[in-house]
Amino acid sequence: MTIATSKLLAFRDINVSKLISLTKSGFIKVSASVRKNNKPKPVSKRSVSRLAAVQALYQMEMAGTDLATILEEFAVFRLGKEVDEEQLRKADKVFFDGLVQGVIANQVELDPEIKKFLSAQWRLSRLDSTLRAILRVGALELLKRKDVPARVVISEYIDISHAFFDGDEPKVVNGVLDKLARQYREDEFS
Repeated sequence: MTIATSKLLAFRDINVSKLISLTKSGFIKVSASVRKNNKPKPVSKRSVSRLAAVQALYQMEMAGTDLATILEEFAVFRLGKEVDEEQLRKADKVFFDGLVQGVIANQVELDPEIKKFLSAQWRLSRLDSTLRAILRVGALELLKRKDVPARVVISEYIDISHAFFDGDEPKVVNGVLDKLARQYREDEFS
């Protein structure tokens, strides 16, 4: 189920709890990040970029927005900007642009790779568009961004999926990305 309210949602990985909320216009923002001991931990610009890339791809699919327009819109109005009187976290714009452009340029290669690891009841074309965007960006990083450790990629996109879904979707993200990582980054798991 996707987020439909502006209440704060918490999602966890092993070391950190990140707080996510929606602005009045429905744009997701990273409010804070705290460790289990309640001491502040900075949110990385790349984490914010990953979340923004998922949002951009979702918007492109749902509204039919073209690549140039979406990149400009996020640069001018979203990444690190004030939205609905709330300051959004800064993102790594180059990393964000690379993720969005990379998914668009490599979608023909990414989709069959994702499909290989989906179970029969999770066909890619029938997935929620947000889940599809999460899987595509995660797959792109695993296949094309060897500078980012596979375990980091998997963890980041599981966290993002928890921000949007309460059901089995985070498990799907974990399963698909883990299998992709083990196929394409075998050396990181031996």
